[in-house]
Amino acid sequence: MDYVLTVKRFEELTVDELYAIMKLRIDVFVVEQACAYPELDGLDRQSTHVFYLDGDGLIVAYLRVFERAGEPGTMQIGRVIAAERGSGMGRRIMEAGLDVCRAVPGSQEAYLEAQVYARGFYERLGFAACSEEFDEDGISHIAMRRAL
Repeated sequence: MDYVLTVKRFEELTVDELYAIMKLRIDVFVVEQACAYPELDGLDRQSTHVFYLDGDGLIVAYLRVFERAGEPGTMQIGRVIAAERGSGMGRRIMEAGLDVCRAVPGSQEAYLEAQVYARGFYERLGFAACSEEFDEDGISHIAMRRAL
């Protein structure tokens, strides 16, 4: 199946795209993971939203990228989702996200806060742990970085 990569700033998203992004994020991070937390965290307006659409126009993978506060040259990747695990879309969306990071003038490093179970996935993409494990909203996470 052919997938369409879409990269948009917040203000470029259509209402339908924004709704689909929020629905997917809430379905996975709030409902599936049974984690009540503020999904709308104020960072979406400053983010670049990167997603793949399938032939029916459904979002099958998503992430967002923004400059990390207080760290010029460090791009933060977050809210990484592949709607169907094991499909290869996780790697594809991360590669697209890293390309978006590299395209930002002056960017040197990518940073993310991974759920601990996904640490190996991110290590295979060149990320290395840069913190001890920490709890975020009841889920174990670890901070990770890689050069761009």
